Amino acid sequence: RQNAFVGLTNLGATCYVNTFLQMWFLNLELRQALYLCPSTCSEYAAGEGIPKDKDYEPQTICEHLQYLFALLQNSKRRYIDPSGFVKALGLDTGQQQDAQEFSKLFMSLLEDTLSKQKNPDVRNIVQKQFCGEYAYVTVCNQCGRESKLVSKFYELELNIQGHKQLTDCVTEFLKEEKLEGDNRYFCETCQSKQNATRKIRLLSLPCTLNLQLMRFVFDRQTGHKKKLNTYIGFSELLDMEPFMEQKNGVYVYELSAVLIHRGVSAYSGHYIAHVKDPQTGEWYKFNDEDIEKMEGKKLQLGIEEDLAEPSKSQTRKPKCGKGTHCSRNAYMLVYRLQTREKSLTVEVPAFLQELVERDNCKFEEWCNEMAEMRKQSVARGKIKHEEVKELYKRLPAEAGSPYDFISLEWLQKWLDESTPPKPIDNTACLCSHGKLHPDKISIMKRISEYVADFFYRRYGGGPRLNVKALCKDCVVERCRILRLKNQLNEDYKTVTNLLKITVKGNDGFWVGKASLRSWRQLALEQLNEQDEDAEHSNGKMNGNAQNKDESNEEKREEEEELNFNEDIVCPHGDLCISENERRVVSKEAWEKLKQYFPKAPEFPNNKECCSQCKILEREGEENEALHKMMASEQKTSLQNLFHDKCRPCLGSWPQETDELYIVSQFFVEEWRKFVRRPTRCSPVSSVGNSALLCPHGGLMFTYASMTKEDSKLIALIWPSEWERIQKLFVVDHVIKITRTQAAGADPESTLYVSEPQLCPECREGLLCQQQRDLREYTQATIYVHKVVDNKKVMKDAAPELNVSSSEAEEEREENKPEGEQDPDFNQTNGGAKRQKISHQSYITYQKQGIRRSTRHRKVRGEKALLVSANQTLKELKIQIMHAFSVAPFDQNLSIDGKILSDDTATLGSLGVIPESVILLKADEPIADYAAMDDVMQVCMPEEGFKGTGLLGH
Repeated sequence: RQNAFVGLTNLGATCYVNTFLQMWFLNLELRQALYLCPSTCSEYAAGEGIPKDKDYEPQTICEHLQYLFALLQNSKRRYIDPSGFVKALGLDTGQQQDAQEFSKLFMSLLEDTLSKQKNPDVRNIVQKQFCGEYAYVTVCNQCGRESKLVSKFYELELNIQGHKQLTDCVTEFLKEEKLEGDNRYFCETCQSKQNATRKIRLLSLPCTLNLQLMRFVFDRQTGHKKKLNTYIGFSELLDMEPFMEQKNGVYVYELSAVLIHRGVSAYSGHYIAHVKDPQTGEWYKFNDEDIEKMEGKKLQLGIEEDLAEPSKSQTRKPKCGKGTHCSRNAYMLVYRLQTREKSLTVEVPAFLQELVERDNCKFEEWCNEMAEMRKQSVARGKIKHEEVKELYKRLPAEAGSPYDFISLEWLQKWLDESTPPKPIDNTACLCSHGKLHPDKISIMKRISEYVADFFYRRYGGGPRLNVKALCKDCVVERCRILRLKNQLNEDYKTVTNLLKITVKGNDGFWVGKASLRSWRQLALEQLNEQDEDAEHSNGKMNGNAQNKDESNEEKREEEEELNFNEDIVCPHGDLCISENERRVVSKEAWEKLKQYFPKAPEFPNNKECCSQCKILEREGEENEALHKMMASEQKTSLQNLFHDKCRPCLGSWPQETDELYIVSQFFVEEWRKFVRRPTRCSPVSSVGNSALLCPHGGLMFTYASMTKEDSKLIALIWPSEWERIQKLFVVDHVIKITRTQAAGADPESTLYVSEPQLCPECREGLLCQQQRDLREYTQATIYVHKVVDNKKVMKDAAPELNVSSSEAEEEREENKPEGEQDPDFNQTNGGAKRQKISHQSYITYQKQGIRRSTRHRKVRGEKALLVSANQTLKELKIQIMHAFSVAPFDQNLSIDGKILSDDTATLGSLGVIPESVILLKADEPIADYAAMDDVMQVCMPEEGFKGTGLLGH
């Protein structure tokens, strides 16, 4: 190692940890005390030593720090990995934390851990090194009574705002404060609140004085932390005597460390440390893995200050005299009590030294392996260099001499790489005849036969491609294709002119209009097809073969595309009946086209259309007429059901009957579609009541549910209507509700019995599934309504939502292509296709055949958001922020009177289901929304060191 010290690896965002570890390591008294801590390692405690086949695993924070300090002291590595220590503390390596908070918490943890030690030199080391005392002194202005509250401190937190010198910051820390008005002090002597003064008096100072410069402050205007990038001057010698209550001690301190935060933001940047070696007095800059020794035993901060320069408008750095420094990035200054005593010589304990030496051995073995690998690599490189040097001159083939073609890619690897290349592979350059493809000449290199013999003898591979390897057949074919491509442009002009001539008599031919529009493109693709086939069949280059499945799939897709003139071929292979899709061309034009498409279907203009298609066309017209007649008959027979008039209701049972029948609302709506558009929609053949029943044949709804939430899923039918329905449709299951009431009995004692009866087990399963679906949705719509003055102002519904559901369905049906049919209710070739009934139909019936026709009607001032059940409330607030321009911390959300406050909870757990309406009440918003995302990032409660080992004590 060039330096006397060892660096620490940055594990992602752990530079703040590394700076403190280096500073604490160079506190010799702390290091010595930690070395005195007894180890819990059972083998060492028993005097057996540590087994070589067993890795040392520290069990406590002290042991981790011991081992880390031992490695920093005697390791041969340039830097070491502190991941064991970081992991033991439970720190997130990817998140940068507040360095000052880390220092406080770790010192508290270390003090608590060492307090259990029996050795007083170990037990009290934190107090001896870092702990001082001050007193809060309050003096009553009325009686002069003085009260004192003594407190310990481990660092002094100094405000730097408005100050230029460190001594000014200390003076402000100790300045007198007046307690007046509402802040008056209750005097025990006067027994009343009195005006008073309060100040801090320094009673004692520690050996190591930590001064925290409060660079990171809370900005009330933006609601987050900011960094104060102002210069603070400080001297290498600090006399604290003027600030002490007792003036008879030695209070001269010398600077021992400066901790730096590089960067202008409080939420990003980089931490480094300048620390003085207490044994030599030399200054070192510790920057994670890199350690730099300062020249002339002087502290140099200039580079760090220049790197942090955010703009030219920044305040210029003030001039500093000898022995003084200025910094706008220093956030902690460490002073050591000046003493004439010689610095300690700290020895690593035997068991730790054994562990360090074991690690050094592993490192040396690794270094030797790397050296051997480099040696072998150099040797191979020399051999390769000689080989290339010898062959390179003889590589080009002389005129008239025999030669070979070899892959240019392989030759490049042979020239560039020190390791021997793979065997030569020329298969990617072969045509379908097994010879050199003329289009692959560009990726081949012509070399002399002598060098080719050496390559194939040394590296193997093949096939060899010599002077006779070029495929003559492919060359001829390429020439033919080029000639045809050149001729194509001329023929295109000729055909275009021939198409302008009107064809008389029966000398013409039928050609599809679509084919005529694209025949030149089809001809070009056909000419290139053979070359593409060659590419697919020989798509390998040095072992990288093309996936066969993919090429086969591409071929299948190409085969599915229509070839020339196939657009006028009917499904029966004959001429289609639609004359709008074809036209007659002259015999001359057809012969030109046949040169390019010899296999195209040929239809003279006297050719009759397909007889089968004519029959089907007539049948289609007859079916349309039949459907119209059927729709008219059904509409007349079930007029009230079609117009939704005079419908019975379970909530107020009609007096004129004791029986009502039930069908699904889906059946009714599909039937209404058919009656409205009998030529576009398929007739409904079956009632399809199986969707309302479970697999056991029991009813899925209770009487109570059919009067409330399930009322939109069913339609009630009068007995007279049911008789007509049985004649018009296939009835798979009869569902009936019967009312029974004894004469003169109380109306509340009326019984309603269903046939078939309710299946309680399946009903329970359905309800559970519905609840589960409501908690496991993805990309569902919810509505957020902004509340003004605690009132939800309901305005007119949006115009597009004022139509009834059946009318909306009708509007959507207008855009459906003719012939599109519902998969559950259609009729093909006279056979009725009924609804599919699976084993799980009792829990998925809504998806199969029954559709809820109600939906939330959005009002003005309300916005729809797409959400998922597993997203958090915090994520929803961000969506609301973008929709309403209300910051998350200004949002008060509620649903059904319940306040939504837990930002970490999921929407499913909070009871937010599809179609829910969430009320938003906004507090006074922030005026500038342009930086709202940045505000969002910092205004959520900071986790800090929550959940880490630093708070475990």
